[in-house]
Amino acid sequence: MTPFHLAFPVRDLEKTRAFYRDVLGCAIGRSSETWVDFDLFGHQMSAHLRPDAAAAANDGQVGGKLVPIPHFGVVLLMDDWQALADRLEARDDVDWLERPMIRFVGEPGEQATLFIRDPSGNALEFKGFRSLEQVFAH
Repeated sequence: MTPFHLAFPVRDLEKTRAFYRDVLGCAIGRSSETWVDFDLFGHQMSAHLRPDAAAAANDGQVGGKLVPIPHFGVVLLMDDWQALADRLEARDDVDWLERPMIRFVGEPGEQATLFIRDPSGNALEFKGFRSLEQVFAH
């Protein structure tokens, strides 16, 4: 699998840098006064300073639960997802939208999921699968 690239708006570059580095454990790549690249589990995330950017407030339904739209994140193998979930739950500064849970229990595509917000209000979802073959199961 090759990494994807996502550019997204943030209101405060230093708060964003601290969140992605300290909370999510991302390595920091290239940066300037108006943007910074992060390595999010091997994917290139580029935060671009947009002080007037407002987070979207729309929700959609997945498996009977409301989820923020838009959102972005990473699909992980279960052990990596559990390590991330444990690390996030141990902190008192995480803006939780949905605490760690299992969706579609016993069905094709069973997955662990959690939702958080970054300091700019961007919604992130992290999914965990026992096998990556289940990502597109139906």
